[in-house]
Amino acid sequence: MAQKTGYIKVDNIIALMPETGKIDSLIRIYQADSLQPRFNYTLSEYQRKDSAVNGKDSAKTPPSVRAKMRQEMQQDLSELQNWQQIVQQASQQKQDQLLEPLYRRAITAVQEVAKENGYSYVYTQDALIVAPPGDDLLPMVAKKLNLKLPPGLAQRGTVTNQSPATNNAPTKTKTKTKG
Repeated sequence: MAQKTGYIKVDNIIALMPETGKIDSLIRIYQADSLQPRFNYTLSEYQRKDSAVNGKDSAKTPPSVRAKMRQEMQQDLSELQNWQQIVQQASQQKQDQLLEPLYRRAITAVQEVAKENGYSYVYTQDALIVAPPGDDLLPMVAKKLNLKLPPGLAQRGTVTNQSPATNNAPTKTKTKTKG
């Protein structure tokens, strides 16, 4: 008995999910509600400490307290200078957290489609350079998850005899013209 082989790019399923579109706005809300207040607080703390250490009343602050504040100011300044990187890392972590249930749902659907349709092997579309011909499971998984395929993908249906190395582009054939 021949073993059926299929492939899918899970990111394509994730892109079709309506929840994916909401994630960008959730990230913006997270940045505005969580990260921006942190930046504002760090900046105000830096300014407050700077005033206590270098301001006109700095002589009233004990030297040991000023030394500790200078040390804290260095940490605050480092955070402020690296703020863009901090925002990117925190936003990426939040995005990963929000996408995790979608990936779990997509993988479960791929596993169910494979079982229901007798696929022995399903690989990610771009993981292998050389692989036996296989079927594109995207249409079946999208149907399983009640996702609407864009017109170009919906017409494609299940495509066989394509390896991931071809990036699923249809093969062009030359036609001879009579002359």
